[in-house]
Amino acid sequence: MTTVGFIGLGIMGGPMAVNLAKAGFDVIGYDVVPPRHAFLTQAGGRFATGIAEVVQKADVVVTMVRDSADVEAVTLGEQGILAHARAGQLYVDMSSIAPRTARDVAEVARPLGVRVLDAPVSGGETGAIEGSLSIMVGGDAEDFQAALPILEVVGATVVHVGPHGAGQTVKAANQLIVAGTIELVAEAIVFLEAYRVDTEAAVRVLAGGLAGNRILDRKAAGMLARSFEPGFRIDLHHKDMGIVTSAAREAGVVIPLGSAVAQLIAALKAQGDGGLDHSALLKLVEQLSGRGSQPA
Repeated sequence: MTTVGFIGLGIMGGPMAVNLAKAGFDVIGYDVVPPRHAFLTQAGGRFATGIAEVVQKADVVVTMVRDSADVEAVTLGEQGILAHARAGQLYVDMSSIAPRTARDVAEVARPLGVRVLDAPVSGGETGAIEGSLSIMVGGDAEDFQAALPILEVVGATVVHVGPHGAGQTVKAANQLIVAGTIELVAEAIVFLEAYRVDTEAAVRVLAGGLAGNRILDRKAAGMLARSFEPGFRIDLHHKDMGIVTSAAREAGVVIPLGSAVAQLIAALKAQGDGGLDHSALLKLVEQLSGRGSQPA
């Protein structure tokens, strides 16, 4: 039985680790917030006292942490993954970080004989719970094949998209599309409400036509109800849009709409709404339109 070490048991990592344990993998998890271990142990997993124990006991190590700085600390620190990893071990980072960071980690790991994949995900908390995430993987093709049995437990769409860093580049494009789509759905809802249209009926018919998209399917009901419990927080999407805009600048690519939405997300964060779901872009559209929050 393959032992999977899972570091980072938050909103996304927790249910992913649980799904691996339920699928029969021997999962040993670690998080800096100890109460998060309970969900994993209830599903049959184990918990470790630190990163060193995870790496020493695991065949494959997976990380799902907040940002590039966290990945660097967890991976490259004095007590990090690579300090304890052994040659041939497979390390899969499923966080959303800068493509350059993913390439740097792979470069440091190469002379140690540690195989690295960057495998960020899309699908939010619901996808993590359901095991229906979309996973975009960068790295060597043979390492991708080795990780596939694990990735297919937590994701419904798992695709190798290129060399190291490619997974993070595709994830950046994903976050660009998601942010833009949420903003347009938010604008459409406020527009419809201004004309006192039956918005629930409007969303149903829009979802069935060319305007149909996953945001309408998964987020519109909460947006109509002004329920912004976080499936994916504004704070995290703000971080991701920083990755997108920086990578686009580095490549000499112009993203005018993406840059505008990045600023709107930044404004929400600055107002103290960073802990809300990214569908809370609706709040900002209402404010800019001079309209108070509509009744649920």
